[in-house]
Amino acid sequence: MKTALLVGATGLIGRQLLELLEKDAYYEKVFVLTRKPLAVSGKCENKVVNFEVLDEALSTVKADDVFCCLGTTMKVAGSKEAFRKVDYTYPLLTAQYSKQNGASQYLLVSALGAHKNSSVFYNKVKGEVEEAIAALGFTGYHIFRPSLLLGERKEARSGEDAAKVFFKLFGFLVPNKWKGIEGKKVAQAMLHFAKENKSGVFIHESAEMQRF
Repeated sequence: MKTALLVGATGLIGRQLLELLEKDAYYEKVFVLTRKPLAVSGKCENKVVNFEVLDEALSTVKADDVFCCLGTTMKVAGSKEAFRKVDYTYPLLTAQYSKQNGASQYLLVSALGAHKNSSVFYNKVKGEVEEAIAALGFTGYHIFRPSLLLGERKEARSGEDAAKVFFKLFGFLVPNKWKGIEGKKVAQAMLHFAKENKSGVFIHESAEMQRF
């Protein structure tokens, strides 16, 4: 039986993934790191941490597979520095400590269009963290690049809401690569590929995840 670590459990994908992990017998234990207390099932252990000293919490957690669903937006973060901390520093720090503690798989939620040389700051940071984690040498490393995420969020995002209406009306005209994707499909894809336990680096584009 295996142990998992989940960071980013309160976001759109993270919430869906937590539900799946709670129900799936593949993992005997699931550690969930959050800023605030979270209601979890018996096999899940919620560790409330101060992300400013995330390394202290990570140093005490040992897991086979790590699921990172951390992410924010420029609007929510408020600055490039704050955005980079959530989307680059925290995921990389999680990967570094997890690798040191024996984790073999790392599964990262990135974004469609991620590339370290992108002229778009958001995509550039996503691409940079993808590459930085790849350099750590996990046995299995899975990168998930969803398009616009569909589903209920805790915070309002007016731009996304407008796009969601568009996809509901005209989604059939949009290629799968660009079509909005339900957060649950991404979560299901993450669990599916984690359980395959393959060695190597894998990039899963939005179109691939639409089948889940």
